Amino acid sequence: MNRRKLSLFTIVLTLTLLLSACASSPSWEDEALPDTGGPLLSDDVQAFWTIGESESSEAEDVKRVRLEIRHRDGRPVEDFEINHEKLLHLMVVSKDLSYFNHIHPDYKGGGVFEIDNAFPAGGDYRFIADFKPAGGGAMTKMAWIQVQGRKADPVPVTPDASLDKTAEGTRVELAIDRLAANAEATLTFSLSDADDREPIRDLQPYLGAIGHVVILSEDGERYVHVHAEEGQGSGPEAVFAATFPSSGTYKIWAQFQRNDRVFTVSYVVNVPR
Repeated sequence: MNRRKLSLFTIVLTLTLLLSACASSPSWEDEALPDTGGPLLSDDVQAFWTIGESESSEAEDVKRVRLEIRHRDGRPVEDFEINHEKLLHLMVVSKDLSYFNHIHPDYKGGGVFEIDNAFPAGGDYRFIADFKPAGGGAMTKMAWIQVQGRKADPVPVTPDASLDKTAEGTRVELAIDRLAANAEATLTFSLSDADDREPIRDLQPYLGAIGHVVILSEDGERYVHVHAEEGQGSGPEAVFAATFPSSGTYKIWAQFQRNDRVFTVSYVVNVPR
């Protein structure tokens, strides 16, 4: 066989082998992608909300809140880690910020959480869920949900002239060292007895800390879940670090536990640029 014929034969044989390999092997589009073992990201998790009739109460204002947490492909997120003593923290806030409730739905399995909640009126509510799926970091999912019922007149969100509030017989004074957008601030709550002004020293741990603080912008779009500084005792001061993400009006809810009762105090502040 001369050189020219040998070269032609080699080309034909090569093409035949390539075509044979392509026909016998599945295309890459049909192959299962390998599991990279990476962490579960917030963008890979979706939350689906349902507000329906309560199964345990006939009261008109009590509704069943159902939250389904799924992977982006529709599979339920099955496992969750304890985060601040609970599997899931749910904040329910009215559109005018006048109503706030921090509750902990029961886990039903299959990525489903449920709880009954008494709503003060119908209208739009901000639902904010904090949780930590197994294999992922702490996540927040928020949604505006309309609740059926008679609507109430909105309450104006007005900055407080004084950050000195009283609840459940406890006076709570708030001091903020630096109130500015995108700047780390220290929130110091000083607690005393409302009657004799004696400092409170019998605070009980709430969700594994001296207290719990939530911050929400007036439009409900910017949410800050504030953690207490570690190593604090039982009063009379509770210190938290927070950063307001932008200028504008914000409402702050602080929760503490005393005598086995959780009480909430709230403040409205204006954050300058």
